Amino acid sequence: MIIHIDMDAFFASVEQMDNPDLRGRPVIVGGSSDRGVVSTCSYEARAFGVHSAMPMVVARRLCPQAAIVRGRYQRYTELSHAIMSALKDFSPLVEPASVDEAYMDATGLERLFGPLEELVAAIKARVVDVTGGLTCSVGAAPVKFLAKICSDINKPDGVFILRQEEMDVFLCALPVGKIPGVGKRTVQNLQDLGVRTVGQLRRFSPDFMERRFGKWGLALYERAQGRDSRKVETEREAKSESAECTFAEDTRDRDFLQRMLMAHAERVGSSLRRHGYRGRTITLKVKFCDFRQITRSRTLEQPVNATETIFETGCRLLAELPLPQPVRLIGLGVSGFDAPPGQLFLPGTGKAAGQKLDPQVEAKRQKLDAALDSLREKFGKQAVQRGRLFTLARQQDAPERVNNGKGDGVEQPPEDGGRNNQGRTP
Repeated sequence: MIIHIDMDAFFASVEQMDNPDLRGRPVIVGGSSDRGVVSTCSYEARAFGVHSAMPMVVARRLCPQAAIVRGRYQRYTELSHAIMSALKDFSPLVEPASVDEAYMDATGLERLFGPLEELVAAIKARVVDVTGGLTCSVGAAPVKFLAKICSDINKPDGVFILRQEEMDVFLCALPVGKIPGVGKRTVQNLQDLGVRTVGQLRRFSPDFMERRFGKWGLALYERAQGRDSRKVETEREAKSESAECTFAEDTRDRDFLQRMLMAHAERVGSSLRRHGYRGRTITLKVKFCDFRQITRSRTLEQPVNATETIFETGCRLLAELPLPQPVRLIGLGVSGFDAPPGQLFLPGTGKAAGQKLDPQVEAKRQKLDAALDSLREKFGKQAVQRGRLFTLARQQDAPERVNNGKGDGVEQPPEDGGRNNQGRTP
């Protein structure tokens, strides 16, 4: 059996725990301006229809009496560390999925902690103890994706255990939208086929699912049969690193957008170098004023982590992109860390056939980055700055969200005034 532990309205619950005046009141964590976005909210606010990722202006209209609180991400990380450490007292096989959720392999633990129900009760009590009063919801099932679904059934402070012999009946009645990874577009495509439950989805063959939905169709077919081969992994390699921000005002100013890309490239490049990663694929993300979002990617011949190279590639992608509407958000990311290494070239040998990067230029950029990283580590992040960023007059124009693709650390939400999951495992 695999257990999924999910903290209840984590950020908002922390604020209510630390500030008694907020207890029992609707609380929204996020940016306070109309451009802000809800990071999370208490269950009192959810009763009014507020939910995460909702524009703050909508949340305030739905629940005008709510207390809006800016997130304290250092505090959330501190508690996340305590929670993950406590879970490892029960099993060494604990996989943090994000700052507020984790998987645990419960195989064989009954010999130490008794029946599964007793183990789950002990886990919940331990979480309350180490956090000072926070509750979590727990789901248990034979496979990962079902454990995650189960933890959401009796929220908040709930438990749902799905046994092997109950899986088939449970799955047949399950709405397809409850399967992790199935979004609104996939739900609509499935509804066009007359599919609303997993039982109806089982009518289709794996060949049909692959033709209709690609590789994801095969994975969806497996989920419909109750199969999920993923194990609980205590260590996970990062798959991507990215940064993004929402602007105080929508803009078509390409010079400004390029400066933002430099700020993103600085943050992403620095994090890549700190963790020893290089990636080949650079991805530009743009969200327009109507919330339509697009991405454009380019794969380089060699994996990189040089700030200037990431920036230049992002700028080329931006230059090729028409801006039919003003831009609300821009982001820049690097992925492809597991790409096979290519041939390296010594300085002075010039570009090889098909080689996109000049090794001499890359060597200079790496030396510059190393010097800047060293200065910032010794004297602080603001000790030295690239000239292109001097025109970013206000701190809120800098990117706030960095995501290393591992589901750990704290992914800061979009904030107001031009600020926007994947650090080390909590």
